[in-house]
Amino acid sequence: MEKLKNTIDKIKPTDKSLLQPTQSRLDNLTKPRGSLGKLEDFAKKIVSITGKENPDLSEKVIITMAGDHGVTQEGVSAYPQEVTAQMVYNFLNGGAGINVLSRHVGADVVVVDMGVAGEFEYHQNLVIKKVARGTKNFAKGPSMTREQAVESIEAGIEVVEELINHRPKKLHILGTGEMGIGNTTPSSAITAVFTGLTVSDVTGRGTGIDDNAYLNKVKVIEKAISINKPDPSDPIDVLSKVGGFEIGGLAGVTLAAAANSIPVVIDGFISSAAALIAVEIKPEVKEYIFAAHKSVEIGHTAILNRIEVQPILDMQMCLGEGTGAVLAMDLIEAGVKILNEMASFGEAGVSKSVKGDA
Repeated sequence: MEKLKNTIDKIKPTDKSLLQPTQSRLDNLTKPRGSLGKLEDFAKKIVSITGKENPDLSEKVIITMAGDHGVTQEGVSAYPQEVTAQMVYNFLNGGAGINVLSRHVGADVVVVDMGVAGEFEYHQNLVIKKVARGTKNFAKGPSMTREQAVESIEAGIEVVEELINHRPKKLHILGTGEMGIGNTTPSSAITAVFTGLTVSDVTGRGTGIDDNAYLNKVKVIEKAISINKPDPSDPIDVLSKVGGFEIGGLAGVTLAAAANSIPVVIDGFISSAAALIAVEIKPEVKEYIFAAHKSVEIGHTAILNRIEVQPILDMQMCLGEGTGAVLAMDLIEAGVKILNEMASFGEAGVSKSVKGDA
């Protein structure tokens, strides 16, 4: 608990004093004022987060955390639980969607076992932070103990600290991703608890379940909330009652990023549920977050509204793994490169608008 407390204490509001000077620089570049829209907003936000007038985002890392869920016993997913471990091996072998897109934008992928039901052979690219071999079935009781919830958050913090302290290259920007069969179910539960919306309003079809399985999924989540009574004023209680180990781990990643002035790009529904827990723990965290995209999962918009972050992309995606996050990173870096590399009117010998609004 001490690591979590120390991390929370380090999180401060971003540096707003740099916003106006950055805006002035952007306005003096060789373009009509504001003509690059959100790219300019990205640059300003990165400057505010990092406290650097000329930030560098060349070193990009996606942290993809994996965990299994006991609630799959209730038939809430179209895929069997063993797919979680199989996909972890796919990540490690470089064959998954997140690997392809990360190579495309020049990002590294860090794979973390937070609570997969099986055990893995040693792999140099796999980080083991296993809290337990999957959560309990939250339709029958809490997903985990409160101690395990704290452990999962602190494990996520440790992953970021280890990257900062031991990675050969610097760490400029983080993205969050996940893998866990059944994990849209705890994410919907978390969303319903914090937003006060009905379960049916925040529950989608996950990996593509049919109508009967969907209705069952809603009933399972409603039952879990009724049985466990998660307290929305206590984010750790919510995580322990209806969460997952990879969700707790990603909440820790998000907290650690904010504590170390590192921008964090959250992926879709599950990564956003983790970010929601982090923001509920420490509201200032939202200032460090970029929302990569709008997922087709219906509960995702409710989370983004709650944490007051607008999605960058709307690509009709719902894969997870960090795929949306890595795509959005490319655009965020483009905004920073505009700030750092684009010529000013004076440098280029280009005349400004005579009306002063260039």
